[in-house]
Amino acid sequence: MAARAKSSKTKSAAPIEPMEARSVDAIPTGSEWQYEPKWDGFRCLLVRNGDDVALWSKSGEDLTRYFPELVAAALKLKAERFVLDGEIVVPQERTFSFDDLLQRIHPAASRVKKLATETPAMLIVFDLLAGPRDDRLAAAPLGERREALEAFAEAQFKGHPTFRLSPVTTSDKQAANWLAQAGGGSDGVIAKRRDLAYQSGNRDGMQKIKKFRSADCVVGGFRYGSAPLGGRKVVGSLLLGLYDKAGLLHHVGFTSALKRAEKPALTDKLEELPGEGFTGNAPGGPSRWSTARSAEWQPLAPKLVVEICYDHFSGERFRHGTSLLRWRPDKAPRQCTMDQLEQKQVDPIKLLA
Repeated sequence: MAARAKSSKTKSAAPIEPMEARSVDAIPTGSEWQYEPKWDGFRCLLVRNGDDVALWSKSGEDLTRYFPELVAAALKLKAERFVLDGEIVVPQERTFSFDDLLQRIHPAASRVKKLATETPAMLIVFDLLAGPRDDRLAAAPLGERREALEAFAEAQFKGHPTFRLSPVTTSDKQAANWLAQAGGGSDGVIAKRRDLAYQSGNRDGMQKIKKFRSADCVVGGFRYGSAPLGGRKVVGSLLLGLYDKAGLLHHVGFTSALKRAEKPALTDKLEELPGEGFTGNAPGGPSRWSTARSAEWQPLAPKLVVEICYDHFSGERFRHGTSLLRWRPDKAPRQCTMDQLEQKQVDPIKLLA
């Protein structure tokens, strides 16, 4: 079992390529499947080999320096050799904060140390690929690996605030309930074949089902695309807004799912509606993620409404880009409020208790 020495200056590789998931529209059923919540964090392989601990992302990037608290916690476990597959999350009250998690990937060591104390991370573990007595667990069927993981967690994690065992069920009804209540740190369901070995680097044994929802949003502005069309600048993305209870229009995300053939006419329409734009949170604010181009946007009068499809809303914005479903000329902009996104969400902390 390979691991990266903390003092090593030579970049090594993860011991195994993480298993991938295939996106599907419905929860698969049958006795060969088990189900887990799909956690919305950073996928991670945690490797310990004696006094050396390394954290590897799904893409093979070394995450070790960004989460010193996970390294320290792993070194305190009794077992000295193991490989865990899990998800790094940052708890915030009764949910997980992806925004705080993003802030952890910072180049300055002093900043990393400060954030490790202020917003400590947690590892939700859902697979054991190598254990203290068996470094070939990845070759065993998932059903056996889960039993080994539960025994490992009972011996190592009990009462530990940094490591949590991801819940699992063989009931498709329970999985459907998790999917219906996705949010606050869980954005869907993962289905895994219990009869297969760890499918390193492929999607044969794991499927993901995400919950997609729609919302009506005001078009509060737009950005021109980076490439001209027919010799002119055309719209590249629409900036989306929602009203809060005080009547302020906040920027909450964007959609760039625009048909190429419709962009010239849409650009003409948008350019005829200059206005105040967002009266609350606006796009293009200073941050270490913004670029010169991200600050260039055209404010609009709040006249147009679109219905969009989204998968996750946190930190008062859509976490990913959205899909444009349709224009809503029948919808008043003032009806596009934050409260349409409110839903009963699964309590991730309670789920992990």
